[in-house]
Amino acid sequence: MGKDNAAAPGSDPRMGVMDLDEARKRIRERAELNAFISISEESGHGTVVAVKDLVDVKGMVTTAGGIILPEIPAAADAPVIERIRAAGCVIVGKANLHEFAYGVTSVNPHYGTVRNPHDPGRVAGGSSGGSAVAVAAGMCDWAIGSDTGGSIRVPSSLCGVSGFKPAFGSIDIGGVIPLSKSLDTLGPIAADMASTARAYTMMSGEDVTLERLSRPRLAVPAGWVRDLDAPTATAWALVSQGLPEVQFLDHGRLFEIGLTILLFEAAAYHRRWATEFPDKYGADVLRLIRRGLEVPAADYEKAAEERQELESKAARAMEGIDALVLPATAIVAPAVDAGQEVREPLARFTRPFNTTHQPVAVLPAPARGLPVGIQVVGRTNTETLRAAMWLEKEWGRLER
Repeated sequence: MGKDNAAAPGSDPRMGVMDLDEARKRIRERAELNAFISISEESGHGTVVAVKDLVDVKGMVTTAGGIILPEIPAAADAPVIERIRAAGCVIVGKANLHEFAYGVTSVNPHYGTVRNPHDPGRVAGGSSGGSAVAVAAGMCDWAIGSDTGGSIRVPSSLCGVSGFKPAFGSIDIGGVIPLSKSLDTLGPIAADMASTARAYTMMSGEDVTLERLSRPRLAVPAGWVRDLDAPTATAWALVSQGLPEVQFLDHGRLFEIGLTILLFEAAAYHRRWATEFPDKYGADVLRLIRRGLEVPAADYEKAAEERQELESKAARAMEGIDALVLPATAIVAPAVDAGQEVREPLARFTRPFNTTHQPVAVLPAPARGLPVGIQVVGRTNTETLRAAMWLEKEWGRLER
């Protein structure tokens, strides 16, 4: 797969469906959703992109959804922004997020809770909540998110849009405020899989073709899918019908190893600020940082070593299939006043694949009512996107 072209074969990288003025108008009209922290003053034409406010955009302040970083405009674009500008994109603004990308709801005490456009009394999901809402509410053509434990996939699922967490290392994360250097990825959120794939190509330079799709070999990881709420269970029963189960790695171990790495690395980054300025953090994020400070270095080193082993075992377990299929979340969007109890069911099915570094696409199930997202977990970026695109077409037939 080449990395020379900034557009997928047969696609037009400048195929934006709106202009900046129209995008800004839509943002103002739905200001109660709190999808953005700041709006750009850019002019020009191109594909309109919202950027999660972890990523440096020249001339705009990067807040990371917090109030600790200096209020100084970035001196340069992050590499990913340079790449998408070269592909014909313009930036409409910096999208709101869960503070420092450290949460799955995007309930932000500093810039307002990002609200779900399907029901503003519910969360958008996190941490890339503003990015998903911007797409779902038609405020941009597509958006940049980041994903360390599900932060692209959770809000895409809850907001009824598509997203893609590419294989670890596929997109340059320079100029991005980190959460966990061993797990952080950047990826796109868009209205459908074709747009998501084009956006990924613009972000990465990796050629992806969605032409001549054939039925992928799909399977469900045995024993993984459990304890779904009623709407998710109904959607899952529809899309999983007839799919075989295969033995995969132990869910609990993947979850715990990824969480140990995340807790330790996030705490290392935030240690000084959390010690000197604890009052500048939201209570939930500060709690997680302090939890991470209690993780022994030996436990972290052991987890990092085991993570590499698990990545290799996952690759071997994928032999004979093209993609695993399973829900993105165990529940639909919870209420904005929900407590910490929603953290596990929202991240249950996403975190393990940050541990394995696998590429994962998410797309809406053909469900009625609140959106339900389905993950497609593959071996390579192109194979994963092609499998997700095939499913999107198949499910489109169910809805007709």
